[in-house]
Amino acid sequence: MFTVCALYHFTRFDDPDALRAPLLELCREHAVTGTLLLAREGINGTIAGPREGIDAVLAHIRALPGCADIVWKLSSAAERPFARMKVRLKREIVTMGQPDVDPLARVGHYVDPAEWNALIRSPDVAVIDTRNDYEVAIGSFEGAVDPQTESFRDFPAWWEENKARFHNKRIAMFCTGGIRCEKSTNWLLGQGVEEVYHLKGGILKYLEEVPEAESAWQGSCFVFDGRVSVEHGLREGPHLLCHACRRPILPEDRERPEYEHGVSCHHCISETSEEDKARFRERQKQIALARARGVRHLHADVPDDSEV
Repeated sequence: MFTVCALYHFTRFDDPDALRAPLLELCREHAVTGTLLLAREGINGTIAGPREGIDAVLAHIRALPGCADIVWKLSSAAERPFARMKVRLKREIVTMGQPDVDPLARVGHYVDPAEWNALIRSPDVAVIDTRNDYEVAIGSFEGAVDPQTESFRDFPAWWEENKARFHNKRIAMFCTGGIRCEKSTNWLLGQGVEEVYHLKGGILKYLEEVPEAESAWQGSCFVFDGRVSVEHGLREGPHLLCHACRRPILPEDRERPEYEHGVSCHHCISETSEEDKARFRERQKQIALARARGVRHLHADVPDDSEV
């Protein structure tokens, strides 16, 4: 059993590049895999490994400048959810593309999971899901607005086009672990929205703490690791990943005529050319040959964790 740790923290790193190598070396030393993103605005990521290894990495991160009070969420996975360890330098630890956004200055009102249901069921509250369209497709809160954005950087444009719909409404926002809401609530406050709330700890904390019988959550929650989705109690969900488009699919979707492992599924079959599909088939052939030799191909069925 592997311990999975999702974490993020906004702080000021003067030289994030100097933090990268020691962090990567420590993770490898303790058999921890996953992705950590470093930027001048802080750290974000999901890692997995033995519990003692996760504890060692968290102790190291807590000793970084401004990270003593970092909050993380733990869950478990039966199989290793990441094949390798990556520590990447980024311009932003979650990409919104709005240079004036500063979660350290102010954010929306945090709402504990136990109080979330009452808030989102209030008639004067509009609930907005800030996640990507393929995440929303497999689960969301009852009554939530789906902006149908392909990436988080699309949210500001969506709001500008749709803000009139939310006149005189309080805004409640949520995302997987909370990081996207740190930026989106700060941005909305900067746009003049007076009352903005967001789910503390995100969907993951809600699914961990709120009993299923009392839940307003419907479906599964997409996660950027080998589990693909989780459900109440953070137990692993039923979803698999299409390794062509990286969207979640159900086991029965593999029986559909559009599905070809690593090449296409019903979501993406019309999105790629025949040349693309031929290239994907060659990739799958190389993966199979590597597996037959007892080695792991670089692009073997690994989830795209670049949007942690």
